[in-house]
Amino acid sequence: MSRISGLNSPYLLGFDDIERLLERISRSPSNGYPPYNIERIAANAERPESLRIVLAVAGFAADDLEVTVEASQLTIRGRQGEPGRRDYLHQGIAARQFQRSFVLADGMEVTGAELENGLLAITLTRPQPQREARRIKINSQE
Repeated sequence: MSRISGLNSPYLLGFDDIERLLERISRSPSNGYPPYNIERIAANAERPESLRIVLAVAGFAADDLEVTVEASQLTIRGRQGEPGRRDYLHQGIAARQFQRSFVLADGMEVTGAELENGLLAITLTRPQPQREARRIKINSQE
């Protein structure tokens, strides 16, 4: 069975990777944990425009969290160590593992991560596109 792609126009050349990326995203599970925000931080004189991903990771220490970038994919993992033996009367705070992934555009760079008050903030710098026109020489066989 053949798939119909939205990127099969003859005017869209070299977008094969985007089609594979969209397919990968559609197959990834999304359970909603941990909740997160994505903020746009405006450019100013000292820094270019950037993005900040903020995840609610209450109960996790910095050593329980791992942030990695591989093949244009940002992955955040959380694994809590085994707590000591406790006799709970009620346990409403789950101690569970998580993995949250974000696909990054070419040139996006992770510039920092910090954990404060149960929130993990990861800062990404948006690439500044170079807009230039150049003339292509036409070789003639005449």
